[in-house]
Amino acid sequence: MLIGIAAIAGAVAGTVAVYVRGSGDSNGGGAGCDLALAAAARIERLATGQVAAFRVAEAAERFDDLAFRAPDGGPLTLADFSGRAVLLNLWATWCVPCRAEMPALDRLQAELGGDTFEVIAVNVDVRNEARARAVLGEIGVAGLAFYSDPSLGIFNNLKRRGHAFGLPATILIDSEGCAIGFLGGPAAWDSDEAKDLIRAALASGRV
Repeated sequence: MLIGIAAIAGAVAGTVAVYVRGSGDSNGGGAGCDLALAAAARIERLATGQVAAFRVAEAAERFDDLAFRAPDGGPLTLADFSGRAVLLNLWATWCVPCRAEMPALDRLQAELGGDTFEVIAVNVDVRNEARARAVLGEIGVAGLAFYSDPSLGIFNNLKRRGHAFGLPATILIDSEGCAIGFLGGPAAWDSDEAKDLIRAALASGRV
């Protein structure tokens, strides 16, 4: 079903672009990303089934500069999660594929989340944070922390780098902030294929 509605993600891309504003974020570098690229090569064959649209990183690229808000509203960047691999997901309440995908991300976090891995779902609604928080409860999401960026700076940053043209947009990032791979549109992140892909990426020990 999620793959069936992936086309909607493209349809909402124009809507997102209307709201995207410039940002002062840097576009990252690629120093020290050799292990992330090795992980990408290792898991490429696992991008099948429910995660067939996952594309592995082909060049070294860092994302530890990405900025957003903590659940308490305080500032964060991905550098604050150093030492932990993350599945970064951008979503909005008006994005139908996002809402369909969120429970699967919640179940992925419940099964694999911990000291070495976390699902970081960043809400990019530009207004009414209380409503966005309420939506998670309405769709049965209980284990994901509420991260947000109402400025849309994080989306603009990824769009400029060529990794976000609509929502949802997801990046698998290693423990040192380097990209392992990308997926535009929704996926069944609690599927066996998705979990096998992520476990294989984590298997090196450092990722």
